[in-house]
Amino acid sequence: MTRRTDWADHTVPESRPGAAGRGHGDGVERQRDGWDGDGTGGTREGAGRSGGRRRRRGGFGEHQDSGPPSSSRAEKGEPPTDPAERARAICLRLLTGTPRTRKQLADALRKREIPDEVAEEVLSRFEEVGLINDSAFADAWVESRHHGRGLARRALARELRTKGVESTLIDEAVGQLDSEQEEATARELVARKLRSTRGLDRDKRLRRLAGMLARKGYGEGMALRVVRQALEEEGEETEDLGYEAY
Repeated sequence: MTRRTDWADHTVPESRPGAAGRGHGDGVERQRDGWDGDGTGGTREGAGRSGGRRRRRGGFGEHQDSGPPSSSRAEKGEPPTDPAERARAICLRLLTGTPRTRKQLADALRKREIPDEVAEEVLSRFEEVGLINDSAFADAWVESRHHGRGLARRALARELRTKGVESTLIDEAVGQLDSEQEEATARELVARKLRSTRGLDRDKRLRRLAGMLARKGYGEGMALRVVRQALEEEGEETEDLGYEAY
């Protein structure tokens, strides 16, 4: 922030004619001797180039660039002071580039000390205009995370709960996946991982592959069945394998 007291140090006294109109120029003129003394400038132009750093220490350059004290907060890049304006700005910034749930935005507003009643009003308005849509968020999340990461319904539901999506919306979203589709994805995951387990003993392969499926939310029964079938296709004997190996 510019110190207003610095201005007086760089203007000529009022008793000199034209002082009010030559505040900037005369301030430079008064410091010419100091700049000339170090051998860097005998002219005003040279002084401006060589003594810029010393001039800024005096505060003159800062005042010249800072603009009038009445500049708006937006021009200075400062956040709005009205809580509702701040809440809207925070939400719009967070929604840029990625969807968010209502709870995620509410948590962000609370962390920034937006009053609860203001946050509620802003979030409700964002829902009305479609900027917040937890149902669409859940649908898109399931589609992306199942096909992209191979997550099963159980893991997807767990993630959506941590993001504050309501249970009914979670059920509707994960309901897009049926058991057949889920098992087909599990087989694809095992097929991609199978080669890296070759050379290990059978029980270790089983535990590693089934454990990978379990971390992605697949049930124990499905995981064991899919892995056993994959191992059998490679010639492994699996008749004696039970849940204890898993």
